[in-house]
Amino acid sequence: MSNWREEYFLALGVRDAREQANASIYDAYSRLADRTSQLHQHHPSDPSSAPPTPSSQHRTSSAASNDNNKKNKKPTPSSKQQPGTEPPSQSHSHADTLLLAAARQDLSEAQRSRTELETKLAKTSAELDKLRRRTNADARKIEALVAERALLLTRVKDRDEELRGKAKLLDNVQTELVSLNLQFNMAEDRSKRLETENKELVDRWMARMGEEAEAMNKASKFS
Repeated sequence: MSNWREEYFLALGVRDAREQANASIYDAYSRLADRTSQLHQHHPSDPSSAPPTPSSQHRTSSAASNDNNKKNKKPTPSSKQQPGTEPPSQSHSHADTLLLAAARQDLSEAQRSRTELETKLAKTSAELDKLRRRTNADARKIEALVAERALLLTRVKDRDEELRGKAKLLDNVQTELVSLNLQFNMAEDRSKRLETENKELVDRWMARMGEEAEAMNKASKFS
Protein backbone atom coordinates (compact mmCIF):
# COMPACT_ATOMS: atom_id res chain seq x y z
CA MET A 1 0.00 0.00 0.00
CA SER A 2 1.02 3.66 -0.27
CA ASN A 3 1.37 4.11 3.56
CA TRP A 4 3.60 1.11 4.27
CA ARG A 5 6.71 3.29 4.58
CA GLU A 6 5.07 5.58 7.11
CA GLU A 7 3.86 2.60 9.11
CA TYR A 8 7.37 1.06 8.99
CA PHE A 9 9.03 4.25 10.26
CA LEU A 10 6.47 4.56 13.06
CA ALA A 11 7.21 0.98 14.11
CA LEU A 12 10.94 1.78 14.16
CA GLY A 13 10.25 4.82 16.33
CA VAL A 14 8.26 2.72 18.80
CA ARG A 15 11.07 0.18 18.96
CA ASP A 16 13.69 2.89 19.60
CA ALA A 17 11.51 4.41 22.32
CA ARG A 18 11.25 1.05 24.04
CA GLU A 19 15.01 0.50 23.83
CA GLN A 20 15.75 3.98 25.19
CA ALA A 21 13.14 3.81 27.98
CA ASN A 22 15.74 2.88 30.64
CA ALA A 23 18.65 4.91 29.27
CA SER A 24 17.98 7.77 31.69
CA ILE A 25 18.04 5.35 34.63
CA TYR A 26 21.43 4.02 33.53
CA ASP A 27 22.75 7.57 33.21
CA ALA A 28 21.41 8.46 36.66
CA TYR A 29 23.16 5.52 38.28
CA SER A 30 26.37 6.35 36.41
CA ARG A 31 26.25 9.90 37.79
CA LEU A 32 25.49 8.46 41.22
CA ALA A 33 28.56 6.22 41.03
CA ASP A 34 30.71 9.19 39.99
CA ARG A 35 29.43 11.28 42.89
CA THR A 36 30.04 8.40 45.27
CA SER A 37 33.65 8.09 44.17
CA GLN A 38 34.12 11.86 44.49
CA LEU A 39 32.64 11.88 48.00
CA HIS A 40 34.93 9.04 49.03
CA GLN A 41 37.91 10.97 47.67
CA HIS A 42 36.97 14.13 49.64
CA HIS A 43 35.93 12.18 52.80
CA PRO A 44 38.30 9.23 53.33
CA SER A 45 37.35 6.22 55.40
CA ASP A 46 37.73 5.82 59.17
CA PRO A 47 41.28 6.78 60.28
CA SER A 48 41.43 3.67 62.45
CA SER A 49 41.62 1.56 59.29
CA ALA A 50 44.63 3.53 57.93
CA PRO A 51 48.20 2.27 58.62
CA PRO A 52 49.77 3.78 61.76
CA THR A 53 52.28 6.58 61.41
CA PRO A 54 55.32 7.25 63.68
CA SER A 55 53.49 10.09 65.39
CA SER A 56 50.51 7.85 66.13
CA GLN A 57 52.82 5.15 67.44
CA HIS A 58 54.50 7.74 69.69
CA ARG A 59 51.09 8.92 70.92
CA THR A 60 50.13 5.32 71.61
CA SER A 61 53.27 4.62 73.65
CA SER A 62 52.89 7.90 75.50
CA ALA A 63 49.29 7.11 76.26
CA ALA A 64 50.29 3.68 77.54
CA SER A 65 53.04 5.09 79.80
CA ASN A 66 50.80 7.82 81.19
CA ASP A 67 47.71 5.64 81.57
CA ASN A 68 47.90 5.61 85.35
CA ASN A 69 48.37 9.35 85.55
CA LYS A 70 45.32 9.97 83.33
CA LYS A 71 43.13 7.93 85.66
CA ASN A 72 43.82 10.34 88.49
CA LYS A 73 43.60 13.52 86.46
CA LYS A 74 40.56 15.36 85.15
CA PRO A 75 40.40 16.27 81.47
CA THR A 76 41.58 19.73 80.71
CA PRO A 77 39.82 22.07 78.32
CA SER A 78 42.71 21.66 75.89
CA SER A 79 42.08 17.89 75.71
CA LYS A 80 38.44 18.41 74.57
CA GLN A 81 37.39 18.56 70.91
CA GLN A 82 37.65 21.96 69.28
CA PRO A 83 34.29 23.50 68.34
CA GLY A 84 35.30 24.14 64.71
CA THR A 85 35.86 20.46 63.85
CA GLU A 86 33.42 17.56 63.44
CA PRO A 87 33.97 14.02 64.60
CA PRO A 88 34.54 11.38 61.87
CA SER A 89 31.15 9.76 62.57
CA GLN A 90 29.29 13.03 61.91
CA SER A 91 31.37 13.64 58.78
CA HIS A 92 30.49 10.19 57.43
CA SER A 93 26.84 10.71 58.39
CA HIS A 94 26.76 14.02 56.52
CA ALA A 95 28.39 12.41 53.46
CA ASP A 96 25.87 9.57 53.55
CA THR A 97 23.03 12.10 53.78
CA LEU A 98 24.35 13.99 50.76
CA LEU A 99 24.85 10.75 48.88
CA LEU A 100 21.32 9.58 49.71
CA ALA A 101 19.83 12.93 48.68
CA ALA A 102 21.74 12.84 45.39
CA ALA A 103 20.61 9.26 44.81
CA ARG A 104 17.00 10.19 45.52
CA GLN A 105 17.21 13.18 43.20
CA ASP A 106 18.74 11.13 40.40
CA LEU A 107 16.18 8.38 40.92
CA SER A 108 13.37 10.94 40.86
CA GLU A 109 14.70 12.44 37.63
CA ALA A 110 15.07 8.98 36.11
CA GLN A 111 11.54 8.07 37.16
CA ARG A 112 10.18 11.31 35.71
CA SER A 113 12.06 10.72 32.46
CA ARG A 114 10.79 7.15 32.33
CA THR A 115 7.21 8.37 32.91
CA GLU A 116 7.58 10.88 30.08
CA LEU A 117 8.95 8.19 27.79
CA GLU A 118 6.11 5.83 28.71
CA THR A 119 3.60 8.61 27.98
CA LYS A 120 5.23 9.30 24.62
CA LEU A 121 5.33 5.56 23.90
CA ALA A 122 1.64 5.17 24.71
CA LYS A 123 0.78 8.19 22.57
CA THR A 124 2.90 6.88 19.69
CA SER A 125 1.37 3.41 20.01
CA ALA A 126 -2.14 4.88 19.99
CA GLU A 127 -1.31 6.99 16.94
CA LEU A 128 0.18 3.93 15.24
CA ASP A 129 -2.94 1.88 15.97
CA LYS A 130 -5.09 4.72 14.68
CA LEU A 131 -3.05 4.93 11.49
CA ARG A 132 -3.20 1.16 11.08
CA ARG A 133 -6.99 1.19 11.44
CA ARG A 134 -7.21 4.09 9.03
CA THR A 135 -4.88 2.29 6.63
CA ASN A 136 -6.97 -0.88 6.81
CA ALA A 137 -10.15 1.13 6.26
CA ASP A 138 -8.54 2.95 3.34
CA ALA A 139 -7.36 -0.38 1.92
CA ARG A 140 -10.88 -1.83 2.08
CA LYS A 141 -12.29 1.35 0.56
CA ILE A 142 -9.70 1.23 -2.22
CA GLU A 143 -10.56 -2.40 -2.95
CA ALA A 144 -14.25 -1.52 -3.13
CA LEU A 145 -13.52 1.44 -5.40
CA VAL A 146 -11.33 -0.70 -7.66
CA ALA A 147 -14.09 -3.30 -7.97
CA GLU A 148 -16.68 -0.58 -8.65
CA ARG A 149 -14.37 1.01 -11.24
CA ALA A 150 -13.93 -2.32 -13.03
CA LEU A 151 -17.72 -2.78 -13.08
CA LEU A 152 -18.24 0.74 -14.40
CA LEU A 153 -15.61 0.20 -17.10
CA THR A 154 -17.43 -2.95 -18.21
CA ARG A 155 -20.75 -1.11 -18.28
CA VAL A 156 -19.20 1.78 -20.23
CA LYS A 157 -17.84 -0.67 -22.81
CA ASP A 158 -21.27 -2.27 -23.09
CA ARG A 159 -22.84 1.14 -23.54
CA ASP A 160 -20.28 1.99 -26.22
CA GLU A 161 -21.15 -1.19 -28.11
CA GLU A 162 -24.84 -0.44 -27.72
CA LEU A 163 -24.37 3.14 -28.93
CA ARG A 164 -22.40 1.99 -31.96
CA GLY A 165 -25.15 -0.50 -32.79
CA LYS A 166 -27.86 2.12 -32.40
CA ALA A 167 -25.89 4.62 -34.49
CA LYS A 168 -25.53 2.05 -37.25
CA LEU A 169 -29.24 1.26 -37.03
CA LEU A 170 -30.06 4.96 -37.23
CA ASP A 171 -27.91 5.32 -40.34
CA ASN A 172 -29.73 2.39 -41.92
CA VAL A 173 -33.11 3.88 -41.01
CA GLN A 174 -32.12 7.25 -42.45
CA THR A 175 -30.94 5.61 -45.65
CA GLU A 176 -34.19 3.65 -45.86
CA LEU A 177 -36.21 6.81 -45.27
CA VAL A 178 -34.37 8.61 -48.06
CA SER A 179 -35.07 5.70 -50.38
CA LEU A 180 -38.73 5.58 -49.37
CA ASN A 181 -39.09 9.33 -49.86
CA LEU A 182 -37.61 9.03 -53.32
CA GLN A 183 -39.95 6.19 -54.18
CA PHE A 184 -42.89 8.10 -52.75
CA ASN A 185 -42.07 11.15 -54.83
CA MET A 186 -41.78 9.03 -57.94
CA ALA A 187 -45.09 7.30 -57.19
CA GLU A 188 -46.75 10.65 -56.57
CA ASP A 189 -45.50 12.00 -59.88
CA ARG A 190 -46.75 8.90 -61.65
CA SER A 191 -50.10 9.17 -59.89
CA LYS A 192 -50.48 12.77 -61.02
CA ARG A 193 -49.56 11.85 -64.55
CA LEU A 194 -52.04 8.95 -64.62
CA GLU A 195 -54.72 11.17 -63.13
CA THR A 196 -54.17 13.73 -65.86
CA GLU A 197 -54.26 11.08 -68.57
CA ASN A 198 -57.43 9.58 -67.08
CA LYS A 199 -59.10 12.99 -67.00
CA GLU A 200 -58.20 13.60 -70.62
CA LEU A 201 -59.62 10.20 -71.61
CA VAL A 202 -62.83 10.91 -69.70
CA ASP A 203 -63.13 14.31 -71.33
CA ARG A 204 -62.65 12.85 -74.81
CA TRP A 205 -65.10 10.04 -74.12
CA MET A 206 -67.70 12.51 -72.83
CA ALA A 207 -67.25 14.70 -75.90
CA ARG A 208 -67.64 11.72 -78.18
CA MET A 209 -70.73 10.53 -76.40
CA GLY A 210 -72.19 14.03 -76.64
CA GLU A 211 -71.57 14.12 -80.36
CA GLU A 212 -73.19 10.71 -80.83
CA ALA A 213 -76.22 11.73 -78.77
CA GLU A 214 -76.61 14.90 -80.80
CA ALA A 215 -76.40 12.94 -84.04
CA MET A 216 -79.06 10.54 -82.87
CA ASN A 217 -81.35 13.41 -81.96
CA LYS A 218 -80.95 14.96 -85.40
CA ALA A 219 -81.67 11.63 -87.06
CA SER A 220 -84.84 11.16 -85.07
CA LYS A 221 -86.17 14.54 -86.22
CA PHE A 222 -85.94 13.65 -89.88
CA SER A 223 -87.73 10.40 -89.42
